[in-house]
Amino acid sequence: MAIIEIKVPDIGDFADVAVIELLVKVGDSVKTEQSLLTVESDKASMEIPSSHAGVVKELKVALGDKVKEGSVVLMLEVAGEVSTSNLAATPVQQAQTAISSIAIAGTPQASMVNQALAPAALAPIAIVSAATGPIEVRVPDIGDFKDVTVIEVMVKPGDAVKLEQSLITVESDKASMEIPSSTAGVIKELKVKLGDKVNIGDLLAVLEGTAAAPATPASDPVAVAVTAANLPAAPVTQAQAATIAVAPQTTFSSVPAHNPTTTPIGLPHASPSVRKFARELGVPLAEVKGSGLKGRITDADIQSFTRSVMSGALQTTAIVAQQAAKPAVAAANNDGAGLGLIPWPKVDFAKFGPIERKEMSRIKKISGANLLRNAIMIPAVTNHDDADITDLEAFRVSTNKENEKSGVKVTMLAFLIKACVAALKKFPDFNSSLDGDAVIYKQYYHIGFAADTPNGLMVPVIKDADKKGIFQISQEMGELAKKARDGKLSPTEMSGATFTISSLGGIGGRYFTPIINAPEVSILGVCRSTIEPVWDGKAFQPRLMLPLSLTWDHRVIDGAAAARFNVYLGQILGDFRRVLL
Repeated sequence: MAIIEIKVPDIGDFADVAVIELLVKVGDSVKTEQSLLTVESDKASMEIPSSHAGVVKELKVALGDKVKEGSVVLMLEVAGEVSTSNLAATPVQQAQTAISSIAIAGTPQASMVNQALAPAALAPIAIVSAATGPIEVRVPDIGDFKDVTVIEVMVKPGDAVKLEQSLITVESDKASMEIPSSTAGVIKELKVKLGDKVNIGDLLAVLEGTAAAPATPASDPVAVAVTAANLPAAPVTQAQAATIAVAPQTTFSSVPAHNPTTTPIGLPHASPSVRKFARELGVPLAEVKGSGLKGRITDADIQSFTRSVMSGALQTTAIVAQQAAKPAVAAANNDGAGLGLIPWPKVDFAKFGPIERKEMSRIKKISGANLLRNAIMIPAVTNHDDADITDLEAFRVSTNKENEKSGVKVTMLAFLIKACVAALKKFPDFNSSLDGDAVIYKQYYHIGFAADTPNGLMVPVIKDADKKGIFQISQEMGELAKKARDGKLSPTEMSGATFTISSLGGIGGRYFTPIINAPEVSILGVCRSTIEPVWDGKAFQPRLMLPLSLTWDHRVIDGAAAARFNVYLGQILGDFRRVLL
């Protein structure tokens, strides 16, 4: 038996990463490549695997410790004698040891293996061959989609692109998706243009660069050595068969339903490159089920999740519609039988005069089922009030004049979001959700705002509004509203809201009753402000008044609390300095 040190391997450009999870303890038996601990930087988390099999004799790190490449994490007792040179062996040297243990000592096959490995050790560059020249980049597997439209071209001939850099954006009638480059290089020729229809396998671009030939993973020294040495047929077959026999089988799990209201369990395990890939596609890692070791998320898992989203199976609103199955079916069939009501009347409208039939948009169909469910299941009450925003509007106008060059226009809605956060902090019932017989009080403030788009109503979400200033909120609102109009909002950008504001200020109206966006318990509706005469105790003064309509769930909130919420909100809008109190 021998005691060896297990060290942190090459983890890229990361130094002093924190240990956030210990996966083994003294006395545990571990296998090669089994995860020992999880580390986290400010950019990503990753698991550190064991380079050998054995029994843990001593842990050298604790939770919260900082480690880097080469740091000793534990002492491992392994079978047999292990020399220092073996611990730092190159892949080819490891392969010699591995293949020698597979081949029968003294047989012709073993001799042929060793002869073949000798030149490989002198020329390790032969492990991965490379080819320079034109490289074709094609549309990857994007699921069951045909003839998706190119709506954006992000590169042009002469541009240098990196691996996984987005090249184009395609759009179906259900979603939009960016197509990344499968290799790095320089764009020599683009094969698509705006408006083109593309399918899986279609040629997108021709790149000039260096493309590595398919290489065997370096973690498998046996297969690496076989590739490098170009062994004769018989020995290669035996070595490859042995490799296949001992290789762990990867099982890909089915993709979980996309549910933004579900609390993430633990920290998603993924490498920095996978996290970058997920960010580029707008994929929430917390909702992706990893198929790798100990649930590690891989590129394949991200792609599978994205294909499911594009097919409509994981759309947030679709899940809501499934949860409200009976109301959804009833609405779709114009039939109230699913709700225990008499059937919806069937009328031949054409007999009364000319008609035109138009199918509802997909967004309206799904949101209709959602709204029907909420309107029926939530005992909603609406309080109406007015807020004096005369001074706040004057401040807003002067602020925009002073900051014309910034390019960020501050709207009244940005002030409303900040004011609502202050009110939610004072009245936490309005920032909660029902979970059976329990009430979940959220310690974060994500504010949704209704955006009118050509395809229907969408609700982007300003995350952590309590931590952002008016200018940042205004800028994010503008960016999210543009994405909504262009149909490019990701599920993540529409999920997680704790409170919603529906504003008709740019259109008109006086008061209305907004429908609560479940699982939230309240929503604020605002209409266009008007100049009205207000009595100040001596005379009527012209004041700018903003109509407020607060709808709330009577299961969680009572009338007195709702009245106090509206009064407090009006006080803040009347004197915005109260936000600081």
